[in-house]
Amino acid sequence: MLSAIATQRLHNQLLTRAGLRRPEDVIKWLGAVQAQEYEPAKWALGIRMHDGAVDDLVERAFADGRILRTHVMRPTWHFVTPEDIRWLTELTGPRIQRLMSTYHRQLELDSGLLVRGAKIIERVLRDRTHLTRNELAERLKRANLSFAGIRLAHLAMYAELEGVMCSGPRRGKQFTYALVAERAPQALRLSREEALATLARRYFISHGPATIRDFVWWSGLTTADAKRGLEMNDARRLEIDGHAYWTIGAAPRQTQRGRRVHLLPIYDEYFVAYRDRDAVPHGSSLVLAAGGNRVIFRHSLVVSGQIAGTWRTKRQTKTVVVDAFMLRRLTAPERRGLLEAVDHYQRFLCTPVELLM
Repeated sequence: MLSAIATQRLHNQLLTRAGLRRPEDVIKWLGAVQAQEYEPAKWALGIRMHDGAVDDLVERAFADGRILRTHVMRPTWHFVTPEDIRWLTELTGPRIQRLMSTYHRQLELDSGLLVRGAKIIERVLRDRTHLTRNELAERLKRANLSFAGIRLAHLAMYAELEGVMCSGPRRGKQFTYALVAERAPQALRLSREEALATLARRYFISHGPATIRDFVWWSGLTTADAKRGLEMNDARRLEIDGHAYWTIGAAPRQTQRGRRVHLLPIYDEYFVAYRDRDAVPHGSSLVLAAGGNRVIFRHSLVVSGQIAGTWRTKRQTKTVVVDAFMLRRLTAPERRGLLEAVDHYQRFLCTPVELLM
């Protein structure tokens, strides 16, 4: 039965059926997409898009502001749509700000200082001014506020969670910030009940079957919020091996794209969006760092919904090398599937890709 959950998740997450045409459509379907590492996060969108999707298409959407990057939910960087950015931050931001208050005290960032810094940021980003983090620090210094390093990062996150700023277009390889008001002028405002119902519906439709713990982990909301979200959406309960899994909407028709093997990037929604790991164990896609107190995630090679290995990339002058580390021997059909997955990645990058095993 657990394998059936993995199969349904692959389908719902757009990995085994026809993908969507635009990156913003993928983000809207999933609710939000973790984008802690930018380049792999673009592939997380590309692998869920139509077969002709290329990296430049996602990059253009980011530059044009059709997809935005900000801190929301857990919190970490996420791709969100301009339409959704306000209600998402208004729903999840207050809880994150409370959780971050301990770190703010340790960094001597009292509420007055954070509010003042956010107001300065709002002023210097007006009229479609896009500034890098270092440039923000320079403008703050001119206003007699000294922020650098981790303190500057926390101020930036505070301003994002308050709905002041989000990502602007990249300047070369550098990221910039822009005002939410200018980057997302048509952003929706929802009541808390509407926002909670919308987020729960999107999560359990696109990520289900999933547990309440999964949604709490993914959204950063409370267990009470999760239960209320399920109630408002008339969710269906599935009892499997002692766990209650929930799903919303009709059971999907299993229209397969024929792909059993996937090269999923680090922090992909297929893994990082779940707290319970019975249906899809994560153990082989992460390792404990020195001392055993920190988890390091890796790119995952997935076969029929389960991890069969890990992979990493190395850019060379004219090619990208995919170095795959197998946890078991692949069957002949699975090896063909791996080659197809590498070809898909190559077409997305528009760069020759060499596979090493």
